[in-house]
This record gives sequence, structure tokens and C-alpha cells, in this order.
Amino acid sequence: MVLKTISALAIYLVPFGCLMLLNIDSLIISFLLWAVMGFGKAFIGMAVMHDSLHGSYSKNKAINRFVSWCTWLIGVDPTNWKIQHNVLHHTYTNMEDGDEDIEPRFVFRFSPNQPRVSIQRFQHIYAFLFYGLSTLIWITVKDFAKASKYKKEKLLKSGWPYLIHIAHIIVIKIVYLSVFLLLPALLIPHPFWMVGLMFLTMHFVAGYMLTFTFQCAHIIETAEFKDIESGIVPENRLVHQLRTTSNFGVNSKILFWFFGGLNHQIEHHLFPNICHIHYRKISKIVKATANEFDIPYHSHTSMASAIYHHLKMLKALGTGRI
Repeated sequence: MVLKTISALAIYLVPFGCLMLLNIDSLIISFLLWAVMGFGKAFIGMAVMHDSLHGSYSKNKAINRFVSWCTWLIGVDPTNWKIQHNVLHHTYTNMEDGDEDIEPRFVFRFSPNQPRVSIQRFQHIYAFLFYGLSTLIWITVKDFAKASKYKKEKLLKSGWPYLIHIAHIIVIKIVYLSVFLLLPALLIPHPFWMVGLMFLTMHFVAGYMLTFTFQCAHIIETAEFKDIESGIVPENRLVHQLRTTSNFGVNSKILFWFFGGLNHQIEHHLFPNICHIHYRKISKIVKATANEFDIPYHSHTSMASAIYHHLKMLKALGTGRI
């Protein structure tokens, strides 16, 4: 994990250092460096931040807290992330009105239990635009919207704790945008609008990597979706995770390294408190046990296959076939 952390930070920060210090005139090289930064940003999110905020990076809580400071480098609030991901997504996976990863967004229909509008028949096409913008939305408006929502739902304390939380979000955004947008605009020998496009390129690369990784694990044809008003899952928690989650490309060491083991989504959902470096060994036991008790164990052979089936699912949901 230490080696992976150093690698992720290097892929993100070394290109940034080159852009700041080397006075690069070439637009092609500049855009490539920003694209590499996007890859590094996603790498940090999946392989470093994800484990630290789950408390699975280390057995030492202080180390987990220290590593979680990487959230400042990618401009996101860790408290909101823990609520949305650790609490809601992991507890109510693919459950309507519980799992925010599938909540209705009007332009998207992510579940058979959601109403359909005509524009959604194109959602498998325009997903490429919105998925690319996902991290940009995250570092601008999403954290503020989530904080307000969680306060109303009493997932965040109101009063001074909430105001402090909002102040923390504002500081994170100011630091991130000042370092990774304003500073490059002042130092890079290109017009501000061009630097803005480079910044957008970084976010598109990161957005694609992060969004497809998580969407391909749950919004596919084989996954089950629940619509339970009581919020209570009428079966064993582990069985529910197996029915609603899918792996992909589990034989690829490259995917496993750079995606923080999140191609083993099943193992992650069953054991989110275990560091992802153990998922490959755990998966053999999980698969054998699932087969023994005749419980589904969904897995696609590659990420390309998972993306294809995710887009196929989006089209089916958008056209009303499901």
C-alpha cells in the first residue's frame, strides 16, 4: 500500500510539477501531462483514498486519518464521501431511496423501479458526457448539495457542527482550485481558456475511470434492484451484496493495481474493512462458497465487457425494455 500510494501521488504530482517548472510551450505535451494527472487523480481516489476512508488502509486509525488527507489533493470532502459511500451505498446497495449511486437524476434512469422520461432513450450515448463531468461536478457543487441534503436527513448535525463542515468544504475547494487551476493559469505559457480546457481534460480522464468502475459493478443486466419502502433488506446482508454486485477483469494484475482492487467489487462489498490487496485471495473462497450455496457470483471477463454490458443496461432502462 505504501508503494502504491507513492506511485499514485507521483503520477498525479510529477506531471503537475513539470507543467509548473518547465515552461512547456507544446500544447500536445501539456494536454498529455494533464491527462496523466487525471489518471493519477483517479488512481489516488480508487487505490489510496478509498481504503483510507473505509478504515482499511491500515489497522492503525491514525494512519488511516493521515492518508485520508489525500482528499485535499483531489478537492473532495471526506465526511460527505463517507456518508454517501460507506453508509448509504454499502448499506442499501441498489435499493431505491437508499443507495444514492442509483438515485434519480432526471437525465438518467439507473433502476427499473424509477420512472422513465423520453430523453433517457439516449442515456447510453450522453453518459459519456456526464460521466466525464462527474469529478468536475464533485469539486464544485456536489459537496455543498450533499451537505445540505444530509443535514435535512439528520445524517449531519445542524448548528455549529454543520457550519464548521461547510467552512471545511469551502477551504478544501479554495485550496484545490487555487493550486490546480489558478496557479497553472498564472504560470503556464498558455491563455487562461486553454488552461481551463487542460483542467477539464484531467477531470474527464478521472471521471471516466471512476464512474465506469463503480457503475459497471452495479448497473448491469445481472444485478438485482430492490424497491423496499421499509428500508429493510429481507435477506442476509452478504447475500444481498452478491445479488447486486459484479466483478470484472479479475485476472488482470494491471487493473487490480491501478483500480485499487475495485474490479473485485464483490469482495469489497462483502468485506469493506479489509485492505484491497487481499481481495484476489479472498475471491477464491467467496466464489467457491457462493457456488456451494447456489448464490450468484457475477463477473465479467474484462473491463471492456463490463462497460459494454453497462451501456447495454443503460439503453434497456432508457428505452423501457426493463
